[in-house]
Amino acid sequence: MSSAIIQLLVLAGIAVFLILRLRSVLGTREGFEKPPVQVPGPSDRKRSGRPEFDVIEGGPDRDITDHVSDGTDAAKALAAMKIAEPGFNVREFLEGARGAYEMILMAFEKGEIDDVRGFLAPDVAETFDEVIEQRKAQGLSIDANFVGVREVTLTDASFDRDSNVGDVTVRFVAELTSVVRDADDNIVEGNANEIKRQKDTWTFSRQMGADDPNWLLVATGE
Repeated sequence: MSSAIIQLLVLAGIAVFLILRLRSVLGTREGFEKPPVQVPGPSDRKRSGRPEFDVIEGGPDRDITDHVSDGTDAAKALAAMKIAEPGFNVREFLEGARGAYEMILMAFEKGEIDDVRGFLAPDVAETFDEVIEQRKAQGLSIDANFVGVREVTLTDASFDRDSNVGDVTVRFVAELTSVVRDADDNIVEGNANEIKRQKDTWTFSRQMGADDPNWLLVATGE
């Protein structure tokens, strides 16, 4: 047998030995190793002393409870409105009410409510018209500038299940400058450089589920 063949046989034997050695090492656990992960059963949780938590579906509607207390008549009314009109959202309503407040208030201050008449209940529009006509009769005009709304708070809500009409009352706190001038353009009230705080409580009404998305201003107060 030649020396080349003998060398090949020796190398082959060494390779077989190394393979068998590696298998024996990889198949053996030595040192620190993590135990297999097990999902604890009910008895395991009791032994651990940890509290058990059940998943509760539903719960309070945060869109409602962020604005009125849970369980109140107002909260129940808002929930009923959502059932009558699933797309109704309290937060979005208040955002719209904020914009409507500025628009209607400034139209009234300027004596030009025709553009907002569609957002006013007939009796509210009639009252606004009477006040505006009284101003004109006295030769008075108002120069007002809206600064911003500081507070929008939902104070009450009601829902008539027979008519599907929902009423929402909102308290506004706004800031504006306002000057009342006479027919000769003399200032009789207010200061153009002084920001005053305006507080109003308005009630908006709408038939939930109706095609018309607009809410009507049905009552005003301080």
